[in-house]
Amino acid sequence: MTVAALQQAAHQAPYRAPHQVVVLALAPVVAFDLSIPAQMLAMVDSHAGGAAYDVRTATPDGSAVATVNGYGVTPHGDLSLLEHADTVIVAGTRCPDVLDDGVLDARIAEALRAARRRARMVSLCTGAFVLAAAGLLEGHRAATHWRYADRFRRLFPAVELDIDPLYVADRGVLTSAGGAAAIDLCLHLIREDHGSSVANRIARYNVVAPMREGGQAQYIDRPVPEDAGMSTAAARALMTEHLDRRLSLKDLAAHCHMSVRTFTRRFRQETGLSPAEWFAAARLRHARHLLESTELPVDDIAAKTGMGSGTNLRQHMRAALNTTPSAYRRAFRSAGA
Repeated sequence: MTVAALQQAAHQAPYRAPHQVVVLALAPVVAFDLSIPAQMLAMVDSHAGGAAYDVRTATPDGSAVATVNGYGVTPHGDLSLLEHADTVIVAGTRCPDVLDDGVLDARIAEALRAARRRARMVSLCTGAFVLAAAGLLEGHRAATHWRYADRFRRLFPAVELDIDPLYVADRGVLTSAGGAAAIDLCLHLIREDHGSSVANRIARYNVVAPMREGGQAQYIDRPVPEDAGMSTAAARALMTEHLDRRLSLKDLAAHCHMSVRTFTRRFRQETGLSPAEWFAAARLRHARHLLESTELPVDDIAAKTGMGSGTNLRQHMRAALNTTPSAYRRAFRSAGA
């Protein structure tokens, strides 16, 4: 295609407004959480060359908000910003009313409930307390910082809290564990919106792992197990190198010079997942990469990733991503390229 033709095609491409992201900050807000969406999401370019996300910060009244780190942050606006948001992210907070009593200002709760009718809802760390206090997590599975798990369960018994994963996505509501898990969740949002290749590029620029192994469980304070000097990393390396092979628990345990029982226990301690769950996730992750970066037929990708057949790959993608390989390729092939 000539340069003139490319320019004409670009000129004719329909304009797509940036995805509107509003980060809600309640005092005292966790500054680290507040900074992550702008750092990660705002770096993504759209197909038209502009920003794919427009990230703004809001406070209840639009005034500066105090952080737990000792300085203030000036927001872009107040709760009215939520009215136009495509994604609302609640940053972690140490607000005593929410964390101690599960009580949220009625104006904030109503603004969040109204936003939920049209927007994707996200919380980082203790931001889950805010969503729960607004009634948006009842009947949902959710995550928060492991240190606040007992308190969260006491305040919000109708929420299915899971402190093992780094983040949880449940029917348009996404919640992350503590600290750096906010980075994992933001990369997940990019991956779902723009594909793995784009998310990997953003991760590489920020010098973080595109997808960390395991979950929050590996960071929870607990007594050091007796076999603390033994690691299952060699088994994970073996699985990654041989996604197309059938590897039994016995094979994996022997590779690490452990009994099956010790290996299974240690694997979950290190990753937060069972070996089967980890292997399935690694296979699906590689299948997505191949769909984005190659023109291989679906059956070939299924064979290379240990899924067996195109039918099995379709079933796995439908269950995990609610899409098909062909639809996924159409959505993300150009972004990956």
